[in-house]
Amino acid sequence: MQAVVLAAGEGTRLRPLTEDKPKGMVTVADKPILTHCFERLIDLGADELYVVVGYRKEAIIEHYGDEFEDVPITYAHQREQTGLAHALLTVEEHIDDDFMLMLGDNIFEANLHDVINRQHEDRADAAFLVEEVPWEEASRYGVCDTNKYGEIVEVVEKPDEPPSNLVMTGFYTFTPAIFHACHLVQPSGRGEYEISDAIDLLLQSGRTIDAIRMNGWRVDVGYPEDRDRAESRLQGESLQGDIEATPDTGSVVDGNTSTE
Repeated sequence: MQAVVLAAGEGTRLRPLTEDKPKGMVTVADKPILTHCFERLIDLGADELYVVVGYRKEAIIEHYGDEFEDVPITYAHQREQTGLAHALLTVEEHIDDDFMLMLGDNIFEANLHDVINRQHEDRADAAFLVEEVPWEEASRYGVCDTNKYGEIVEVVEKPDEPPSNLVMTGFYTFTPAIFHACHLVQPSGRGEYEISDAIDLLLQSGRTIDAIRMNGWRVDVGYPEDRDRAESRLQGESLQGDIEATPDTGSVVDGNTSTE
């Protein structure tokens, strides 16, 4: 499966960590954020990586070159950072089937495989992972509005007054239908071409869209304190793994996965 990683952003909220490097090259637990993204995508079956670069793109290209763990990397340049839908269109010519999309500032330890499985089972045009966040944080994300049956009826990007606290997390799977929707998207009030507006167009046209509740955790590394939080979570996972690998410590039971 092809995988796209969006990593063109400047990361102004992450300063001073991004004063001399792009956001994706900020280190978390001794690895750049992008390395965490690539590792997760390859674990999920990615056999081609397409990385959209922009701000200080040379740092990314020089670090990774043309492959990562024997998986080829193709770079696309987003010359102006005018939204995620615009960024996604820079790789349109390379994508010929269903693909994964990950935002290059997220670190996941979650049920990403459920998103892929659910899209394939339902033959959906889009599937994505969602989670509930504190209400005061919802305006940072693409927010899902639901009806009384819990079905998503609209997706709104960074609203001043969120209709819910159920948000998209930065991992998606799409069919190539998303590119047509991205071409139709108009600039938002922020002046950007939003991926949430493209998903909303798919919804309004009657396409099948699946939202899967997150089981696990993720950190959107948007601020310096988020980097510290992600590092603590990863170090905790590593310590727990060491404990579980010790003989006679008991068995590990997977948690239940709930879906929307």
